[in-house]
Amino acid sequence: MASPEEPKLQYFLQWLQVNGAQLRGCNIKYCDSTKGFGIFSADNVSDGILLVVPLNLAITPMRVLQDPLFGPECRAMCDEEAVDDRFLVILFLTVERLRRNSSWKPYFDLLPTTFTSSLWFSDEELLELKGTPLYQATELQKKNLQSLFHEKVKNLAEKLLTADGYPESEVTFDDFLWANSVFWTRAQNIPLPQSYVSPEAEEKQDGAISSSSREDEPSTNYILKPEKCGADSEVDGVVSTKQLGETAWVEGLVPGIDFCNHDLKALATWEVDVTGLETGIPFSMYLLSARQNSFQRETEISISYGNKGNEELLYLYGFVTRDNPDDYLMINYPVEAIQDVTFSEQKAQLLEAQKAELRCLLPRSLLNHGFFPPHTPQGENNEKHLRSQVCSHSWSGQRKSPSYVNTLVFPEDFLTALRTIAMKENELYQVISLLEELVGAEGERQPSDTEVRAAIWEACGDSGAMQLLVDLLNMKLMDLEEGSGTEDSDTELLEKAHFAEVPEDCIRIEKNGSELLSRNRWCGIVYRRGQKQLTRLFLKEAEQALHLALSEGN
Repeated sequence: MASPEEPKLQYFLQWLQVNGAQLRGCNIKYCDSTKGFGIFSADNVSDGILLVVPLNLAITPMRVLQDPLFGPECRAMCDEEAVDDRFLVILFLTVERLRRNSSWKPYFDLLPTTFTSSLWFSDEELLELKGTPLYQATELQKKNLQSLFHEKVKNLAEKLLTADGYPESEVTFDDFLWANSVFWTRAQNIPLPQSYVSPEAEEKQDGAISSSSREDEPSTNYILKPEKCGADSEVDGVVSTKQLGETAWVEGLVPGIDFCNHDLKALATWEVDVTGLETGIPFSMYLLSARQNSFQRETEISISYGNKGNEELLYLYGFVTRDNPDDYLMINYPVEAIQDVTFSEQKAQLLEAQKAELRCLLPRSLLNHGFFPPHTPQGENNEKHLRSQVCSHSWSGQRKSPSYVNTLVFPEDFLTALRTIAMKENELYQVISLLEELVGAEGERQPSDTEVRAAIWEACGDSGAMQLLVDLLNMKLMDLEEGSGTEDSDTELLEKAHFAEVPEDCIRIEKNGSELLSRNRWCGIVYRRGQKQLTRLFLKEAEQALHLALSEGN
């Protein structure tokens, strides 16, 4: 049976074709209400190129600034440094969707009208995130977006629509929230020659890309291939500027390519063909098969958005992965709490001197190298995991390097901050004495951050820091469990629940002894359970480190 989305899809495919895009080995099809549209394999192609889209179809900051309606206003704001590139694209999406004669209408009609990221959660659904960093981040971002909308977007968007012949148009916050979500769920970081991004720049530079380059030069010299391909590919130094000239990375939406859904086991990557030697279409983005052999027909072609934890996936894209191997835990010591500790002024100076960090990210993968590894990754030697920047220097020779030094999973930048905060009065005086001994009575020089860390390690050891870390993790676990129960209760809820499509106002229904969850609630519970699990596991690591530190006199 034909999907109700089929007419809009056919209209979009015609629009792509008219604008020079080519579906060579794939089709775009409707998946379901959860994933929307996706890209599926069709005819086999010998070169592995599945889809090619000219970059003049991309919605980028350059496109906005060159637009006759948006350009003058946006250039003026850029000159005043009042906005950034992302704002330009989001403003364009907000207004262009409301223009009835928009040339982008076939594309916009195929995009989701609502999203499942945490910014779109109802108040009841958001309560599932209570106690997590994502709850606070979502609340703060909602306030920031509302402020931005009322201060900058609303009047400007309505002014642009009036200038375009739609004086009766009212722009709502939901219009802006839609545009913001479209950008963050679909934008890609596109590597382009500087001359393409800034045409007024000098066209020829040493080593710059030229479409008239010699035919016998290797074609790979002209293909910009991001190492991380996905919805937010990052700059990782993979482009050789020696061969390619100056490269600019531009965030934008590429219609067609952006219908690829996420899978860690990606079946394709996207690449940029500057000269057309790969695709026959200069300045294009193309979808390239990552497999050597051909696809079975109707296989969904996925790309990887990168190794992201559920916190980031739910915040940006609106989905989670159960037992996500890339999950992480954020631990922080509140900056405002430092003023309440003893000798706060001296400790603040020491924190600054050693460039200590008051927060840290703890990826799940660290546990593989800890006291209680769930498993040792294949081909990886646990002994190779060394604690970074270990402070083991001892002036007196009394402070020995601990036996657990290579099994400690917590970053040294964070531990040295905790040592400083937990420092006792006699330990503080000992640190001051050690540093005076080092720099001389006249203070001929300032001690380095490494020397300050070494002095604090000599005076304090690890036990004070580990006790503080245990306290922080216990408080985090209490916050996570307040109102929602333990990790086991979340596990039981997920095991008993039936995940189903339900009306937005149908949050909690009992049916045949099982609970019917809305998709957003299910995602929230999966993420929350993962945070509780990681907190419990890292707390166990911290408690073991504390036990060993005390037993070894550290």
